[in-house]
Amino acid sequence: MGPGGAGSVSAERLAAELQMFGLDCEEAAYEKLMELCPLYRQTEDQLVAELVAFSSNTGRVYLTLENLNSFENEFLIKRTAKARHSAPKKDSGPPGVWDIVSIQELIDVEAKEETLLNSYATPSKGSQKRSVSTPETPQSKRNVSAARSPHLLFSPSSFSPSATPSQKYSSRSSRGEVVASFGSTQGMSWSGKGGSGSLSVKVLDAARALTGNYKSMFQKLTDIREVLTCRIEELGWELKELHKIEAFSPISVPAQEPITLLGQIGCDSNGKLNSKSVILEGDREHSLGIQIPVDLSELKEYSLFPGQIVVMEGTNTTGKKFIATKLYEGAPLPFYQPTEEDGDLDQRMLLVACGPYTTSDSITYDPMIDLISVISRDQPDVCILLGPFLDAKHEQVENCQLTTSFEDVFKHCLRMIIEGTRSSGTHLVFVPSLRDVNHRPVYPQPPFSSLELLKEDKERVHFVSDPCILSINGVILGLTSTDLLFHMGAEEISSSSSTSDRFSRILKHVLTQRSFYPLYPPFEEMSIDYEHFYSYAQLPVTPDVLIAPSELRYFVKDVLGCVCMNPGRLTKGQVGGTFGRLYISRQLADGERKSPCTAAQVVKI
Repeated sequence: MGPGGAGSVSAERLAAELQMFGLDCEEAAYEKLMELCPLYRQTEDQLVAELVAFSSNTGRVYLTLENLNSFENEFLIKRTAKARHSAPKKDSGPPGVWDIVSIQELIDVEAKEETLLNSYATPSKGSQKRSVSTPETPQSKRNVSAARSPHLLFSPSSFSPSATPSQKYSSRSSRGEVVASFGSTQGMSWSGKGGSGSLSVKVLDAARALTGNYKSMFQKLTDIREVLTCRIEELGWELKELHKIEAFSPISVPAQEPITLLGQIGCDSNGKLNSKSVILEGDREHSLGIQIPVDLSELKEYSLFPGQIVVMEGTNTTGKKFIATKLYEGAPLPFYQPTEEDGDLDQRMLLVACGPYTTSDSITYDPMIDLISVISRDQPDVCILLGPFLDAKHEQVENCQLTTSFEDVFKHCLRMIIEGTRSSGTHLVFVPSLRDVNHRPVYPQPPFSSLELLKEDKERVHFVSDPCILSINGVILGLTSTDLLFHMGAEEISSSSSTSDRFSRILKHVLTQRSFYPLYPPFEEMSIDYEHFYSYAQLPVTPDVLIAPSELRYFVKDVLGCVCMNPGRLTKGQVGGTFGRLYISRQLADGERKSPCTAAQVVKI
């Protein structure tokens, strides 16, 4: 078999990869996957990575045999055909002869052109719904008429023609089930003080934080290059000091002795990174940004992704290929040192939830109503709510079926949250998302425009940017609604004899690369303004707690002393999802640092 092949398929490894990315499949589809690996020379993780891209594009999170046939035709056969066309042609056939692959490619091109033309046309009343869906809008949908509960704070029928609750969501049976835990959670009552007492919630270094809109889409390629170069030089200097490296060598100069290079990991093509396509783009000072292929065969362990800033030791006898023998690990920034102004912090409860706050087949905000009930019951001190609040991928939003503006629906949603939690006194922190249809889809993302708040709400309602560093009496929380786990998980490659899981590796990269989003080039759905990225998306300190919600499986784990949580999403398609809750406390004391997060759980709504 070739280097990308799969000589013998491991059923256990395939199942583990599927579970990691939250993909479920029927038995017949699982057997089909076992056949596809050797057929298309794919390893288990390579095949699952392709499946993740397929599921993201089509919304098919449950894999059936029919779905896998589409996956094979749309992804695997096309990849094989592309490789065949890029290979040297020995004997091309007559121009009038077509094979099944060429015919299928012509059909796909025509379908794409037709979809593009239809997107510019005004839909007629009798037009059918779009066949392409997203992970939040599965293929099978049922609208079931049901009476709304009388305690709602606003009527969704005022802005949606179909305001019927989701049957699958309302019939769920696992409400309140704890699915992940961290720390000693036995005997915990999980109730807060409703934000009472001397509780300070603010953005760290608020004078330098992103607080308003800015002009985007005006950046030049030279400006982007300047930002990336500055990051390489800054982190390279830190690695040089940490590992006592005397000097970095230029990339293109042949050397018979081992040398040390500084640069950024890249891929030699437009495809995904693999062990044979790694290149190192050198820094400006020593290598003038020149690129060189990297041979990883001598490295026993590595974990790499595009955009990663690394220091490598190895040999470069010809000046045209670098054989790496050692990869220097980075180090995270120090933790924040509390001051007397921060004061002590007795045990406080935090609640964390991430949108969407509606099911994919309804716009009634039932999950949000249930979350408000949980807040009223448990009275957490701080409630962190991450977008999307009105999801751009919701079917009724995509098809423009709402009868009022997106902004009005969003304001209704925020008023419902603010008014519904007023009696509890909980501090509310709103973090926007690139999927919020009414907000600016640029990263870093400015905060929501402040609503007209009542006097009693102004002190407890906080609108922050994405990403954001939040301080709660000196306990530092890193917040982002961007799915960096999904984005980096699809690009990262590794070879390791240890048992470290992919989530821990990715989170370690985020902390050691000292950036909320170290991936470059970014995920195709991301629109990044790199000038503001350099100012507002870098980590000033290592946070005590990092909140990184994702489509992937929920978890809570300690990574380099930082408690990292993926609370999941409040809804997954038509069914209920999960939210997180934490206990934090801190006292000013000398000596060894102790994590302020004493316990955490992920709970089903």
